[in-house]
Amino acid sequence: MGVYVDGYVVPVPKKKIAAYRKLARKAGKVWIEHGALAVQENVADDAKRARWTSFPRSVKLKKGEVVVFSWIVFKSRKQRDRVNAKVMKDPRLARMMDPKNPPFDARRMFWGGFEELVSL
Repeated sequence: MGVYVDGYVVPVPKKKIAAYRKLARKAGKVWIEHGALAVQENVADDAKRARWTSFPRSVKLKKGEVVVFSWIVFKSRKQRDRVNAKVMKDPRLARMMDPKNPPFDARRMFWGGFEELVSL
């Protein structure tokens, strides 16, 4: 049995990339501290809007925004559930988010948990 991955895609205003990076680094450290194996944050540089489906369409990307595609790796789904429960209760995470000026639009974010299918 392989690892378990939480993946997510979020639109980030280009002018807030630095703020998002700062938040992602801090949040990633919290996830790692609580047991995640790895955290990866990636900004799109070749994700064009396609006619039917695409990363930009998936988050209703607006002018001046970029897509961020990220994942967190865990030992298993059970371990993911335990780690995420701890992370969500961690006061540092709440302090990172400025409700008046968030670095991204969480309403257009999407995510899911995935079992490993192939690992080379």
